[in-house]
Amino acid sequence: MCSGLPKTALGLRIRATLSEKRMKPNLKGLLKEELVDFFREMDEPAYRAHQLMQWLYNKKVSSFEEMTNLPKTLREKLAENATVTSLSIQEIQRSEDGACKYLLRLSDGELIESVYIPDERRRTLCISSQVGCAFKCRFCATGKMGFTRQMDASEIVDQIVTVNRDLSADERIGNIVIMGMGEPLHNYKNLLKAVRLMVDESGLQIGGRKITISTVGLVPQIDRLADEGLNIRLAISLNASTNRLRSRLMPINEKYPIEMLIKSARNFYKKTGNRLTFEYVLIGDTNDSIQDANQLIDLTSSFPCKVNLIPYNPRKESLYRPSSAAVKNRFYQQLQARHPYAVTLRRSRGGDISAACGQLGIRPNG
Repeated sequence: MCSGLPKTALGLRIRATLSEKRMKPNLKGLLKEELVDFFREMDEPAYRAHQLMQWLYNKKVSSFEEMTNLPKTLREKLAENATVTSLSIQEIQRSEDGACKYLLRLSDGELIESVYIPDERRRTLCISSQVGCAFKCRFCATGKMGFTRQMDASEIVDQIVTVNRDLSADERIGNIVIMGMGEPLHNYKNLLKAVRLMVDESGLQIGGRKITISTVGLVPQIDRLADEGLNIRLAISLNASTNRLRSRLMPINEKYPIEMLIKSARNFYKKTGNRLTFEYVLIGDTNDSIQDANQLIDLTSSFPCKVNLIPYNPRKESLYRPSSAAVKNRFYQQLQARHPYAVTLRRSRGGDISAACGQLGIRPNG
């Protein structure tokens, strides 16, 4: 094995310096208790952890030098022993309906997308959890990208910090939907850490019930999430009422079929008391018949839940097309008439900039 550096005293020092730089912790990805330990190791009081988190997440600074209520000597020591990474905005596309899609560059040059969706009642940010996705759902653009890597906790939460920094004070994000690029529960450890940073009173201060995690249906992780004690919302991407069709649309169904998924969802509700959402993308002549509607009702009526119908958002080279307005309304009305719990028909946002559900991963001008 050869590093390419000479085996001299100078070469050894260079290697040691490079190793030291690689070992510098990124403080933006640490939980409060981890920051307390970090500062104690530096012989600093525990309250510095709260101060630093306030600067990173609420005042949205990107360097230690900007943390002006920390002593200058401490800021210098932090710069020597740690780092804080930041995402960079490469492009912002603005939809006619007010949605904005952010193309963000990670520290290693990889690109992800986040979508800001304002309306009269709330300010929502749809964030990514992976670069690409490994699950290859047939109707989703991200699935076509393939999987590149996991995002760490700092990269997940930094989408919120970065977009908040770009927005005016009265546009501050209050709702988070983790259903952008990637499968959140496939990145379970980093996702959980990011969510804990979001809800921390020293961090982003976002209530758990304002955070929704969307999954294709990873049953073991859903079961684990039910035991975490987080008061968050869960959305399960169902999209079919039979195993045969769901396996065709979503290959993960071969491993975790509908019956297993419904059982896990029911368990999640019993343990948390939180009503989850079943997402159902309406695809023309595929899953939008009255028979499909009745089967969907039978599947999702055994415990309190919400069914969210989502119009299919077309993309280039797709084999699928949206349901017609008449078919969408007929399907919705059938559920409204027979389903014992809440049913909604979502209005897609950002379709003109490829920012709607299922479209993330399409590069600008691509």
